[in-house]
Amino acid sequence: MSVRRVVVSAHNGVHARPVAELVRLAQSHGSPVTLRTSDDTTVDLSSVLAVMDLAIAPGDAVVLETAESETSEAVLDQLAEVLAPRE
Repeated sequence: MSVRRVVVSAHNGVHARPVAELVRLAQSHGSPVTLRTSDDTTVDLSSVLAVMDLAIAPGDAVVLETAESETSEAVLDQLAEVLAPRE
């Protein structure tokens, strides 16, 4: 299992546009990707509505998880960049 902890720094939190990007990236990966919040709520990143319902705000810590594969680290890097963009 590949795991990445990310503190959200996107200035508006995780709203519609970043959620759509997260879902697109997760769906392009061959294995399911999950997102877990600090209160242990876990959702599949293939569901826009499930991710939107989390109302993730700047400063929130989340954990991304996916099965180990040749592309797992790359997809986690891309997902982390959406949640915590380098400015």
